[in-house]
Amino acid sequence: MNVWELQAKPGLDSLTLIKRPEPQPLAGQVLLKMRAASLNYRDLMIAKGTYGSKQTLPLVPFSDGVGEVVAIGEGVTRVAVGDRVAGIFMQDWIAGSFRAEYAASALGGAIDGVLAEYVTLHEDGVVHVPEHLSDEEAATLPCAAVTAWHALITAGHLTAGDTVLILGTGGVSLFALQFAKLVGAQVIATSSSDEKIERLLQLGASDAINYKTTPDWEQAVWELTHKAGVDHVVEVGGAGTFNKSLKSVRMGGRVSLIGVLTGSSSEVSTGTILQKSIAVQGIYVGSREMFTAMNRAIALHKMKPMVDRVFPFEQAREALAYMESGAHFGKIVIRF
Repeated sequence: MNVWELQAKPGLDSLTLIKRPEPQPLAGQVLLKMRAASLNYRDLMIAKGTYGSKQTLPLVPFSDGVGEVVAIGEGVTRVAVGDRVAGIFMQDWIAGSFRAEYAASALGGAIDGVLAEYVTLHEDGVVHVPEHLSDEEAATLPCAAVTAWHALITAGHLTAGDTVLILGTGGVSLFALQFAKLVGAQVIATSSSDEKIERLLQLGASDAINYKTTPDWEQAVWELTHKAGVDHVVEVGGAGTFNKSLKSVRMGGRVSLIGVLTGSSSEVSTGTILQKSIAVQGIYVGSREMFTAMNRAIALHKMKPMVDRVFPFEQAREALAYMESGAHFGKIVIRF
């Protein structure tokens, strides 16, 4: 089988297509013939060697993918041959609150990921995906979608009439927009592109702000909410946008810190958090329980993820370079 592997040093040039023997499932495991995989910004950071602690190489990258079960090991009961499933981001996080040890089971980082024609996973680490989704659409769910669901629904308890602020047009932000609309919430969005702003409005955002032409976008958010602030910010920017998000949220509102696109450390306005009684919560994807609950909602509403562009399996490097360009609107997918 063909496998993409990060070799001895970080960098896109280190991502190499190699051949390995087809794996066989052990007791409790399932063998997946992969159909599609999707990219997250984390995958680009891992490939470039800028994601947190030093990665152990070689490594098969990518956490998100969907495949068909083609063989099962002894004792497997949760899935059957022929089922279409996706792996959960952290293979050991089944339910309940996050624990530090779960991070050691994160696909495409702590352990080998899904950028291979065949992948073996434990049966507990996979979920069935909604039937109405294409393989490309289903492959987008494990990280970005679960993260947005965790932030807004599981932890955020979003309700009809609430107002959500999303930053940019990456996977998490667009899933947050879609989930917010499912429950009847209002969405304000930001982008650096007028073209993308038009698409955000078409997707259901009530307002969208170009943060290039309106650098004080937090003031624009304040005015749009009649100087009350939004109920919830899905904060994917990190250091460069965090204090602006604090100014955008209402008294007693919530900021879900998810991404570090503009950096991982800066001076934080702790006084604003205190004075406005803001709940700040770090969101690190989610559990299998969250994933299955989210899938029920997606299936019920026949929701379709936003897929920007699909690359063939052989062009994984080009897909990562496209992500680095920032030109995408939604998810980038690799088809096997």
